[in-house]
Amino acid sequence: MMENFTLSNGVSIPAVGYGTYLADCDSAAVVENALRAGYRHFDTASFYGNEAELGRALQQCGAARSALFLTSKLWKTELGYRQALDAFERSLEKLGTDYLDLYLIHWPRPDDLTAEWAELDRGTWRALEELYHAGRVRAIGVSNFLPHHLRSLMETAEITPMVNQIEFHPGYPQTWNVEFCKAHGILPEAWSPLGRTRVLDDPFLRELAAGYGKSVAQLCLRFALQRGVLPLPKSSAPERMAANLDVFDFTISDTDMDRILTLPQFGWSGLHPDFPKRQP
Repeated sequence: MMENFTLSNGVSIPAVGYGTYLADCDSAAVVENALRAGYRHFDTASFYGNEAELGRALQQCGAARSALFLTSKLWKTELGYRQALDAFERSLEKLGTDYLDLYLIHWPRPDDLTAEWAELDRGTWRALEELYHAGRVRAIGVSNFLPHHLRSLMETAEITPMVNQIEFHPGYPQTWNVEFCKAHGILPEAWSPLGRTRVLDDPFLRELAAGYGKSVAQLCLRFALQRGVLPLPKSSAPERMAANLDVFDFTISDTDMDRILTLPQFGWSGLHPDFPKRQP
C-alpha cells in the first residue's frame, strides 16, 4: 500500500489526512505536533470556522506551503456560481494562501429541500471548473454526494469530480457509493473513519484488531485504505496522531475484510443529504 493516492488528473495526495472538524487549530502546538507526526495533508472547511486559525498555526510552525496539501470546502449556504467564487476567495484569505490543493462542494443540497439543488450544484461546479482552469486550485471535488447527485452533476460537467468525501467506517461502509466513485475515477475520502464510540468499543473489532497487534482505530484506517478510501482521522493527542499514521505495516486478510464489510450497520452519524432531519 503506497502512502499516497493519485487523483484522476495526476495530482498526488497523502494517503492519510488530518481532519480538523472540531479540532483545536487555534493552538500552534497541536498543528506542530501533527506536522511532527508526519501529517502534510490538512482538511478544513468554511463551515468548520477554523480556516484562519489553521492558516496562522501552519505559518507559525514554519511549514513550507509547497510541502502541504490543503483542502477546504464551501458550505450549503454558499452554493451557486457567484457564491462559490466568493467563498473560495474568503477561504484563501483566511488560510493565508494564494491557492488550494483541493476544493470541495461540502453538501449537494441546501437545507431547503424544495430548492433546485441540481441547478445549484451545476452552477457551483462551473465556478470550481473555472478556478481549476485558472490554476488557483490543483484539484476539485465534492463531499457527501450520493450516486444520484454525482450523476446529475456529471450530466453537464466538463470535469468529473476528482474526490468525493463521505462518511465511511466499519458499520457504515457505503459500499455502492464507494464502488460508483471508483468506476468513475473519483477518489473516495472518509470523514469519521473511526466512527463513533460504538465502533471503537465494538467487541468484534477489538478482537480482530488484537489479532493484528493493532488498535481498533488503526484497523479502521487500514480498512479504509484497503478499500481504496483516503481516511481523515483527527486527534489532538500526539501519541494518537502518530498511531493513526502507523497503518502501512500490516494487511487485513480478504476474509477479515469480508467480515468487516458485512457487519450490520452501526455507528452512523445520522447525517444524510436527502433527509437532513433523519437520525440513526
